[in-house]
Amino acid sequence: MILWLWLCWGFSTSAGQPDSELMARYLEEELMADYSIMEQVARRVPRQAKFLQRLETRPRMSEFTVKSTIISRYAFTTVSCTMVNSGSEAREAVFEMQIPAAAFISNFTMSIGNKTYYGEVTGKEKKHNSDDKARHKKPPSPRDGRENGYETFKASVFIPRKMQAKFLLHYEELLQRRLGKYEYTVSIRPQQLVGRLRVEVNILENSGIVSLEVPPLRNSKHKGNGKVEGDVSPPPSTVVGHTKTLAKVTFNPSVVEQTRIARNGILGDFIIRYDVNRELSVGDVQILNGYFVHYFAPTDLPPLPKNVVFVLDSSASMVGTKLKQTKEALFTILQDLRPEDHFNIIGFSNRIKVWQQDRLVPVTPNNIRDAKKYIHNMSPTGGTNINGALQTGAKLLNDYIAQNDIDARSVSLIIFLTDGRPTVGETQSSKILSNTKDAIRDKFCLFTIGIGNDVDHRLLERMALENCGMTRHFQEDEDAASHLKGFYDEIGTPLLSDIRVDYPEDNVEQVTQNFFPNYFNGSEIIIAGKLINRTSDSLHVEVTASNSKKYILLKTDVAIDLPSRNDIRGVPGLEDGKGDKNYIERAWSYLTIKELLNSRLKSDDNQEKDYLMEKAKSMALTYNFVTPFTVLKMREAGLHSEPPQEEFISPSTDGIGEKLQSLQGHKAPPGIRRQQDKQRIKISKTSADGDPHFVIDFPSSKFSICFNIDGEPGDILRLVSDHKESGVTVNGQLIGAPAPPNGHKKHRTYFSTITILSNKPERSYLEITPKRIILDDGERLLLSCDRSAIVRSSSLEVSISANSNITVTIRDTISFVILIHHYKKPAPYQRDHLGFYISNSKGLSSVSHGLLGQFLNHEVKLLQESLNTSHQQVGQNQTEALQPNPTNTLKVKGRLIPVVWKQRRIYNGQQEVDCWFAKNNADKLIDGSYKDYLASHPFDTGNSFGTINSL
Repeated sequence: MILWLWLCWGFSTSAGQPDSELMARYLEEELMADYSIMEQVARRVPRQAKFLQRLETRPRMSEFTVKSTIISRYAFTTVSCTMVNSGSEAREAVFEMQIPAAAFISNFTMSIGNKTYYGEVTGKEKKHNSDDKARHKKPPSPRDGRENGYETFKASVFIPRKMQAKFLLHYEELLQRRLGKYEYTVSIRPQQLVGRLRVEVNILENSGIVSLEVPPLRNSKHKGNGKVEGDVSPPPSTVVGHTKTLAKVTFNPSVVEQTRIARNGILGDFIIRYDVNRELSVGDVQILNGYFVHYFAPTDLPPLPKNVVFVLDSSASMVGTKLKQTKEALFTILQDLRPEDHFNIIGFSNRIKVWQQDRLVPVTPNNIRDAKKYIHNMSPTGGTNINGALQTGAKLLNDYIAQNDIDARSVSLIIFLTDGRPTVGETQSSKILSNTKDAIRDKFCLFTIGIGNDVDHRLLERMALENCGMTRHFQEDEDAASHLKGFYDEIGTPLLSDIRVDYPEDNVEQVTQNFFPNYFNGSEIIIAGKLINRTSDSLHVEVTASNSKKYILLKTDVAIDLPSRNDIRGVPGLEDGKGDKNYIERAWSYLTIKELLNSRLKSDDNQEKDYLMEKAKSMALTYNFVTPFTVLKMREAGLHSEPPQEEFISPSTDGIGEKLQSLQGHKAPPGIRRQQDKQRIKISKTSADGDPHFVIDFPSSKFSICFNIDGEPGDILRLVSDHKESGVTVNGQLIGAPAPPNGHKKHRTYFSTITILSNKPERSYLEITPKRIILDDGERLLLSCDRSAIVRSSSLEVSISANSNITVTIRDTISFVILIHHYKKPAPYQRDHLGFYISNSKGLSSVSHGLLGQFLNHEVKLLQESLNTSHQQVGQNQTEALQPNPTNTLKVKGRLIPVVWKQRRIYNGQQEVDCWFAKNNADKLIDGSYKDYLASHPFDTGNSFGTINSL
C-alpha cells in the first residue's frame, strides 16, 4: 500500500503538477470535507486523502482564527481553534499558542463535544521556604518552553471519537513603541495545515494613523530583530485597508498558500507595524469613564550627548559565533556614535581588561579605529567575573563624571553583555545586585543583554530594573549582531532626561510611574490613572524635562468632556467588543500590575514583597488578568451539586500564571448556596458609614455618641484592631469626592474597600469593594456583589445579599455587616462606597482597639455642667430629658469632651439615631489622634500606635 501511494504521487508529479502543491490541494479537499461532515454536508473526498485520513493519528485542526482589536495601542486578541477527531477512538488534542511575554491572558474556554469548560483563576498559594530553597537549587531559565519575548500557552484534552473540540483564548497587551513603530505580532504555528485559517486585526487610533506596514512572515530565527531584509511585501492573501483613524488587516491563506509557506504548519509570526500622528507637544491624553492614559513621545529634538561604557563578556563560553556576532555588532555601533559622545570598552573573563585606563575618550576617527582593533583582538578565555566587570565599569564612569566638566544634561550609561553566569569572584546574585546598586548610586543607567540558554536572566533583569535600564535576551541560534544593533538603536539616541509628568493632586489618584530618567528617540512614555473630580472641565498636565539645549516645561489643559471622541460604540469592525469599551481602564490596570510586579522583583523586604504580591493579585483577579500569582483551573459550565469535572483536562501555561472569571454561569464551588431573597440582618448602631460618620452605641447607658473623621483620599483607617487576642483586624480605605456646593469641607471621603483579617484558628482574609469580594482562607475565591450567595468554612461564613449587604461571621461570636451603597445617577460629590456595622462583638477581647474597637468594652459617662461649675452625672432615666446644651460633657477614660446633640441617619438613611457629637476629628474622645489610626497598607494588623504587622 505504501508503494502504491508513492506511485500515485509519482504519477501525478510526472504529469506536470508540483508535488507539494498537489498534496496541498488533496489535503485542502480532505480538510474541507471533514469540516463539512460536522455540518452534515456531503462532499467527495479523493481516495488518496481518505488513505491519509486513516494514517492520521491525531485530531485535525479544521479552523484557526485570530481576531484582534487594537484601541489606542491597547490590543485585545481572541484565538479560536477547532479540532476534529474523525477516528474510531478518543484521541488527545493539544492546543498550543505562543503569546507575547508582556501579554496577560484574560479568558480561556474549551468545548469538548457537548461539554463546555471555563477557566477560573484562583490565587497561587505562597510557597514554603523549603519549596523556595528547592526551587532556587535550579537556576531559572528564560525559556521554560518559550522563545525570546514569547511564552507558550498549552492545553491538552481527549476528544471522543467522531466529535470536535473548540478552544477560545483571550489575551491583552499594551503595545510598546520601539524605533518609531508599534509592533503587533500574532504567532501562526498550528503545526499542521488548516482548512480555514484567518487573522483579522482592527485598529482604532483617534490620533490618526500615519504609517502602516505588514512585512513578510517572520520565523523564530529572526524573531525580535525588528527589521526585514530582502522581500518586504505582505504575506500572500493579506488585505490591508485604512482610513485616517481606522485600519483593517486580514490574512486568509488557503491550504495551498499555507503549503507554499511551510508544509509543517509552522507559518511564523504575522506582524503589523504602525505609528500615529502626534500634534500636541505635551502628548496625547485620552479620558474615558473616569480613567485617563497619557502617551508622551516628542519628536524633532536634538540628541543628548552620551557617556557610554561597553562591558563585554570574553570568557571561554563566548567562543565561536557569539563572540563573532558581538564584534560585528560593536563595529557598527561604534560607527554610529556621535562626535559629542564619549566612550570606553571593558572586556572581562577571569581578568578585567580596560581599553583606555581611567578615562572615557571622545568620538574621533582615530579613537574609533583603535577601538575596533581592540575589539577585533579580543579572544575567549577563562571564567566569568560579572561583579568585577560591573564594579570596574561603574568606577570608570563615576570617576569620569566627577573629574570632568561634562554637560550636566548628558546621559551616562553602561551596556553590559554576557552569555553565562558568574563563576569567578563574587558569584552570589544578591551580593552582585547590592554591589552594583551601591556602585551606580542612581547616577546613570545599566542596560543588560543576555545571549544563550546559560545566562542568569533573572539577575540581568533585576540589575537593569534596579538601575533604570532595560534588558534583552537572545538565543544562540538567532542573529545576535542584528539584535544587538537593534537594541542599541533603541537607546542610542536620548532626547530628554529627568522627565516628570504632573497632574493636580486633587484631580487624579492611583497614577502610574510619572518620573523617567531618560526618553529615547522612537520610544514612548505612558502614564495612566484615575480621575477624582469628574465634574472638572479639563485636566491640567505639566511635563518637565531637560534636553541638550535647555530645561523645558510643557503645560496644557486637556478637555475632559470628550466621551464621543474616545467611545468606540458604533465604530465599524468593533461592534462586538464587549470589554473593549473600557480600554483606558484596562490599560491603567495593565500598567499598574506591571509596575507592582517590577517593584516586587526589585524589593528585598519580605513584608513589602508580600504586600506587593497581594496587591497585584487582587487587581489581577478584579480585571481577569493572568499573572505569576494566579493559577488557572478549568471548571465545567453550569451549576451542579457534584464537584466540578476536571477529567481529561491538563492545561499548562509554562510560567505565565493563570486567570480568573466570576462565578456567573459556572459551577458553584462547594460550600456556596445561592439565595434569591434578601436576608434579614440584625445589626447594632455601632458603625462607620457615609463621609465617614462614626456612631458608637452604648446600650447599657441608653445613649450613643458620634463623630466624624476628615481623612484624606487613600488613607487606610484602623476600625477594629484585635490581632493579638481574637486574631481579628478590620481596615477601611478611603476614596475622595468633591464637596457639595456651599459646603464647609474641601472634599468628601468614603470607604471604597473594607479588609477583614483573621488568623485564628487559621489564616483568612476578606477584601470587599462595592463590586466584588475576595475571600482567601487557603483557597482564593472571587464573588460578585450582584449575586446572592453563602460561603462557609470551619470558622468563617460570608453571606451576600445581592447589591445590598455582606454579613461576615467569625467563629459564631463576631459578626460584621457591610452595606453596599450604589448610585444609579450619582451627584458629583457621590461615590459608590461601603458602610461598616458591628453586629456581634462578643468574641472581641477587652483590649481591642481601633476607631470603633476601643469603645466596645468601655463605658462612657455623660455629664452635665451646672451653674456652679460642678459636674453632675446624668442617670439613665435623665438622658431623654436633656436639652441641646453646649456645656454637655462626656467622660472617657478620665478625659472630658464637650459634646452637642445631633441626629444621624444610618442603614442607607432608613433610620435616625440621636447621638452626642464630638467635634474636631474626635479630639480627646479617641485615644491619641487621627493619624495614629492610619494603616500602612490594607493588610496591616498593627495593634498599637506605631506598630505595623502583616497577616
